[in-house]
Amino acid sequence: MKPHTLSAFDRDLEAIRLAVLAMGGQVEAAILNGSRALESRDEDLAAQVVEGDRAIDRAEEDINAQVVRLLALRQPQADDLRSAVAVMKMAGELERLGDYAKNMAKRVPVLISAPVIDGAAGALRRQARLVGQMLKDMLDAFARMDAALARDVISRDIEVDDMTNALFREFITHMMEDPRNITPCLHYVFIAKNIERMGDLVTHGAEHVIFVAEGKLAEAREKGHSTATIEPPKG
Repeated sequence: MKPHTLSAFDRDLEAIRLAVLAMGGQVEAAILNGSRALESRDEDLAAQVVEGDRAIDRAEEDINAQVVRLLALRQPQADDLRSAVAVMKMAGELERLGDYAKNMAKRVPVLISAPVIDGAAGALRRQARLVGQMLKDMLDAFARMDAALARDVISRDIEVDDMTNALFREFITHMMEDPRNITPCLHYVFIAKNIERMGDLVTHGAEHVIFVAEGKLAEAREKGHSTATIEPPKG
């Protein structure tokens, strides 16, 4: 009877893991489409990203319900419990990633009517692409329980931090040069910071993979310089 119970748990958990991977694909598309809408000033694509966040929210709710049902029915032991809880945490990280992608897309209509800041949207799209690739690799690591790939993902987050710092300096320069640039640059600052937070969330997901695969917490990770320490350019 016990082997049957374990087999049933594994089968149910695998179905939930597949649901998480599908949700992750939705989030990856939202990040890339949100940044593409920003660069191309495509209001229709931005609206699609905002509307699509509802499906991401529903996916998280469904995954959480499945995990609760799994815990109630199967009553897993320590290792299996760790896997089930990690899946629920992963879904929560993905839902927050979707929120940040939605917030980026919601700023597109405002920026369409604001002065153009040369290169800003393109730079943010490159930053978002880096996070999107981190997310893709984190999901691959989750699918295979590949701790080495998860650590590689974590190591890349410092590049996102450094890009954020460079963008902040650039936007501050634009604002100092022309007061008309203040409104669009403030929006770009918020977007850059949100993308940096996306990188942190992806990193947390990679840490969950390591925890499940190895049964121990991931090592402390190196971070880039905080944006709180950035000084205005001297001119």
